[in-house]
Amino acid sequence: MRDDQASSPLRIGIVGLGYIGTTVGGQLHQHPSATVRALCDLDTDRLTEASTAFDVSSDGEYTDYATMLEDAPLDAVLVGTPHTLHYEQVVAALEHGYHVYCDKPLATDLEHARDLTERAERSEQTLMVGYQRHLQTAFRTARERFLDGSPNWLTASITQDWIDDSMGTWRLDPDLSGGGFLYDTGSHVLDGVLWTTGLEPESVAASMDFHDEAERIDERAHLDVRFENGATGTFSFHGDAPSVREHIHLWDEEGAVYLEGRQWGSRTVTEIDSDAGEYDPYIDFRTEQNRAEAFLESVRTSEEPPATARDALRVTALTEAAYESARTGERVSISLEN
Repeated sequence: MRDDQASSPLRIGIVGLGYIGTTVGGQLHQHPSATVRALCDLDTDRLTEASTAFDVSSDGEYTDYATMLEDAPLDAVLVGTPHTLHYEQVVAALEHGYHVYCDKPLATDLEHARDLTERAERSEQTLMVGYQRHLQTAFRTARERFLDGSPNWLTASITQDWIDDSMGTWRLDPDLSGGGFLYDTGSHVLDGVLWTTGLEPESVAASMDFHDEAERIDERAHLDVRFENGATGTFSFHGDAPSVREHIHLWDEEGAVYLEGRQWGSRTVTEIDSDAGEYDPYIDFRTEQNRAEAFLESVRTSEEPPATARDALRVTALTEAAYESARTGERVSISLEN
């Protein structure tokens, strides 16, 4: 990080003013170490509304992200656009020398995910992905359990009224979303398990129920995953259920860790010992960073962000293999490398 950036607020440009752009953008706007200088969205009404909320002048409003990257005085970019647009926009921001916060999934194409990982790992710029479970104390506590060894069996599931919630939005357009419930909310669960356990997926057999005739938008998905250390796991995703519930059980020879959550609040963690005893580690939710705080700290310190491009690569590799398996009926191998 340059000395002038260390002493001055980080100048932020936001591409996409939907939920992520305005939520994480709002966190950045309120942080003393950041200032929102430019906004980009195709919806001019939304652009005007956000400009008022973030105190951005009219000359900081853009409907073309490439023009914003070229003309606006920036240090970092928040990418909060539909999934399939991430790759091109992140590449452009990195090539301009900007730090990047990108919503999940980082990419919906495996080659794109590999390319972004290579770019991030050889760049001096920070690339953070919006997998917020890395910031939640429950998941961080569970991760401590597996620092010296991985689980040998796991189950994970999440439900949501995702189909109804997504009606009339880009999420049901596969050209923008890249897929269905698995690539959206399900992506958080895949990432949460992989990051918490340190497991590397080796292969997957999947079945799906699709919302659309073209079978591109899954509303239910079931994954049977084998991991490189010999562990196995099942994942279930139901995007046409009444409410959000998340359940993750991670078992090893000593017992298990159980993570649970309702709606979008912080998750709880319970540890189960070999005698079936249960106890709840103390969780202080007040110590959790929000996504903007974590991103700004990574930029300031030049330390690895909580959720990296390589974390996101694992999720994209598993997700793409799951879609291939569901469509072919075959178990599909997973490789992070070319």
